[in-house]
Amino acid sequence: MSSKTLLYIGKRILLAILTVWVVITVTFFVMHAVPGGPFLGEKALSVDAQRALEAKYGLDKEVHEQYATYLKDIVTKFDFGPSLKQRGREVIDIIADGMKTSAKLGLIAAGIALVTGIVLGAVAALRRNKLIDRVIMVITTAFVSMPSFIMGSLLLLIFAVKLQWLPANGATAGGLILPIITLALYPTAYITRLTRSSMLDVLGQDYIRTAKAKGVSKFKIIFGHALKNSLIPVITYFGPMLAYIVTGSLVVEKIFAVPGIGRTFVSSITDRDYPVIMGTTIILATLIVIMNLVGDILYKVVDPRITLE
Repeated sequence: MSSKTLLYIGKRILLAILTVWVVITVTFFVMHAVPGGPFLGEKALSVDAQRALEAKYGLDKEVHEQYATYLKDIVTKFDFGPSLKQRGREVIDIIADGMKTSAKLGLIAAGIALVTGIVLGAVAALRRNKLIDRVIMVITTAFVSMPSFIMGSLLLLIFAVKLQWLPANGATAGGLILPIITLALYPTAYITRLTRSSMLDVLGQDYIRTAKAKGVSKFKIIFGHALKNSLIPVITYFGPMLAYIVTGSLVVEKIFAVPGIGRTFVSSITDRDYPVIMGTTIILATLIVIMNLVGDILYKVVDPRITLE
């Protein structure tokens, strides 16, 4: 690996750390600026009891003191503190439990989207302006235009409520099928269109025409030259795609009652569970930054001609 590549990666890592710090800072102060508190919803809670709880969790201190303490605990001990609502549980344990399901959900959806999108895009490009090409483009346009929460609600209504083919509860193995499909539909459609456009461009290049003139087999031209070179834009989209799946799971998991990090995050917002909100935000932001960094590095690996500045 060249010194320029290492320098580029080093700069991106520093930028990633800065990005995560900005996310922590903005989220922390915005969250504390919202009127109310995490214990206002407690029933039959006296003023003295509320003050005692605030003192126990350090919420009675000035906001800048809370911020300094919180930042120090994260950097030195990777400690997000205890949950204010799930008494006796640490935030890191809550996030770890949620990520077991969310990671499985996201990786399966990403794999399906990548494989299906590349295959459909290649078929559409090779059968340009034919019936199958037009059908694929119409379907993918519909999926790209439809938000995940609408698609999830529609799938839930059709397959779980009307037809009763699949369970509506995402807590079971069979119940994960609809959330996975919901998360995979948009990136599948986007990758299909991206692959088709890129492959059509590659098929029109001079070296493809030269290979055909030399009598190179159609199979080798498609898979050895056209498809390989048309995957570069797809690799670039790989990082943002994973980021979309992670952020899209926040709503999808709530719709299907999946016990993942998304449902935990949404519930923590409504409950004003500050440590869980902060911990989840930091973890998700870090994952998104890492995914984009991996995508940029893979871009260089796939096409060595790319120079990273």
